[in-house]
Amino acid sequence: MQKITTRELAEILNLEVISGERGLDRLITTDELSRPALQLAGYFSHYSPKRIQILGTSELSFFKLIPDIEKKSRMRMLCTRVTPCIIISRELEVPKELIEAANKYDTPVLRCRQDTTKLMGNISNHLRRVFAPTTSIHGVFIEVYGIGVLITGESGIGKSEIALELIKRGHRLVADDRVDIREIEKGFLIGSCESTLIKHLLEIRGLGIINVMTLFGTGAVRSDKRLQLNIHLETWNDQKQYDRIGLGNESKEILNSKIEKKTIPVRPGRNVAIIIESAAMNYRLNQMGINTAKEFTTKLAEEIKRNNMNNGVK
Repeated sequence: MQKITTRELAEILNLEVISGERGLDRLITTDELSRPALQLAGYFSHYSPKRIQILGTSELSFFKLIPDIEKKSRMRMLCTRVTPCIIISRELEVPKELIEAANKYDTPVLRCRQDTTKLMGNISNHLRRVFAPTTSIHGVFIEVYGIGVLITGESGIGKSEIALELIKRGHRLVADDRVDIREIEKGFLIGSCESTLIKHLLEIRGLGIINVMTLFGTGAVRSDKRLQLNIHLETWNDQKQYDRIGLGNESKEILNSKIEKKTIPVRPGRNVAIIIESAAMNYRLNQMGINTAKEFTTKLAEEIKRNNMNNGVK
């Protein structure tokens, strides 16, 4: 799990620092957010101080109705030494009681122009990526016709060479050799290359390391992509029965999620790049509810039944 400080979040989301600057290096430890309406009303029994606190129009309008004698104590209880920050939306005026309490307890108070709902959505999306479970897999990750395809297989089988052919055919490289995968939620995986050392690089045996972005342009790479399909390459085995219709139901488990898997046997003369393109297009068709393999088997069963009836077989 990655770490993020209040300062980093403020820079990423372009938040204005109002007070509590000395607490900007506090670590954010959860992606959960709070709108402390009950706390402003004086109910702190279930206050979660480790969450980012969001104050919008509703909260600050209510705060104005609180008797002046209570305002300072409410803000002092809202600001703790573990609260990562308090963010004011819509560039609303920050109460002086909040500024005083924030400076006393070094609790950063930030402000932005966005409305409260959009602000919370942006913060949640970013923090979910930061705190998502991660893993790394040996392989090549490439976008083919909009589908994130993870190419795996034993070392030396030709994954990078196939990726190079796909890039020449207009598809985009995400990562080579090491694919960093983040599980945003169950069933939703994002693949990328977090290493700045090997980002956009492709290793071709006999040729060396090439920079895909320099060689083919910025349109040949992308920083991340949703992972949807695994193509596993293996050396052709004459003793093994391979799926010839497409009714196989293989899957690859990564973290807590499963993605569709296709095993492709490799031998001289097979254009694996075109096969991967076809697999990606077929995956898109399946997602649209069109399954050629099932349609074929259904028609075949109907044809066999029709022939049996014509031949008097019951």
